[in-house]
Amino acid sequence: MKTKNWRVIPAVIAAGILSFSGVLIETSMNVTFPKLMSEFGTNANGVQWVTTGYLLAIAIIVPISAFLIRNFSTRQLFILSNFLFLIGIILDSFSPSLTLLLVGRILQGVGTGIALPLMFHIILTKSPIKSRGMMMGIGSMITSLAPAVGPTYGGVLLNTLGWRSIFWFLIILVLISLVIGLISIPAENIKRTEKFPAKTFIFLALGLSLVLLAIEKMSLLMAIIGIFSLVIFYTLNKKQQLLQLTLFKNKRFNFYMYGFLAYQAILLGLSFILPNYLQLNLHVSAAAAGAFMFPGALISAILAPVSGSLLDKIGQYRPILFGLIISTIALTIMFLYFPSLNFWTLMLTHMLLMVGIGFSYANFMTVTLATLPTNETTDGNGILNTAQQFVGATATAVVAQIITTAMHKNQATGMVIGSKQGIGVLTVLIILSLILFIGVNRRQK
Repeated sequence: MKTKNWRVIPAVIAAGILSFSGVLIETSMNVTFPKLMSEFGTNANGVQWVTTGYLLAIAIIVPISAFLIRNFSTRQLFILSNFLFLIGIILDSFSPSLTLLLVGRILQGVGTGIALPLMFHIILTKSPIKSRGMMMGIGSMITSLAPAVGPTYGGVLLNTLGWRSIFWFLIILVLISLVIGLISIPAENIKRTEKFPAKTFIFLALGLSLVLLAIEKMSLLMAIIGIFSLVIFYTLNKKQQLLQLTLFKNKRFNFYMYGFLAYQAILLGLSFILPNYLQLNLHVSAAAAGAFMFPGALISAILAPVSGSLLDKIGQYRPILFGLIISTIALTIMFLYFPSLNFWTLMLTHMLLMVGIGFSYANFMTVTLATLPTNETTDGNGILNTAQQFVGATATAVVAQIITTAMHKNQATGMVIGSKQGIGVLTVLIILSLILFIGVNRRQK
């Protein structure tokens, strides 16, 4: 695991700790939403931008990751991502308003948007191919541990020291990441050979932002302008390439990527629905709502490297299919019996779902990138991470809109009805993923 002064596993861990911190802060903030709504005088649609704005920042930055990796050294990018994330944490640790809180969240999103693809780039370019599935599993495990810890971490600190303290303790983690990275990632001379495609980047950022705003505001005009901006991006991208969109001609890449993105929508959608439902409808504390998410997320994190090793040994089909079947069963049960499930039965259903996610989620990313030739892997990684964050932000915005609409119609039962409708949308996504996966692999055989 040493390549020209590289220490691969510590380097992955260093980038992983920063990615972990990003996901930790994302999931730990979800349990604070009822408190933030009260403190800042906003509703579910307004407060969801604490997560959506963060994910949007990642989605906007990740597309330029391929450009950054080609034109800057890994060490330079690693230091920059740490620096931006640290500034964002400091801002949020004393933010007196929702606006300043969102500014800090966006800076954290930019830092995480550089760190996430950087971690997988290190794995894909520095680890031996025979153990790549396991290494991808380790990378996914690092970031998957964050959802296990995040809600509990956020809930406990919210109840004891207040929501701003959630940011205080991350400073130590970021500094540890920086020290490990400086030791394990060597300085390399990278010549800049490309001009940054600024116009292409601006229209992509504008398009993604307006599409999300259109969902929150239910604005047809914003949706039209957003789609038009994405069409301009597509045209400009042919002249000044930011993302290698020809990858979408690869049908296997598209089908496997759908499965990966369906899981991302499920993870982010449920991380918004369940903590808020538990607090607002079942009237549990923020700490209890956080602890609710811990067992399932821990199961998923532990299974990620295990399923990666299975992929290395027996191939992709059986581990992913098993995970998809378990996930489909769990989400179907959750949807059909949602109003009658209490705290404990809902937790058991969530744990079953996370078993399925543990077997499929990281492996979907591995097999999606494995459909590409080596020279397209960096661009594929950029596209996959961009789509991952945008889909996560979209899923959060969609379920927030569903719940807000239901609560406006009926304040008493709106939370239950809206939560069930949101889970229904996510259930359809996993069923389609299962059907597509079986179909693609039958044709391949």
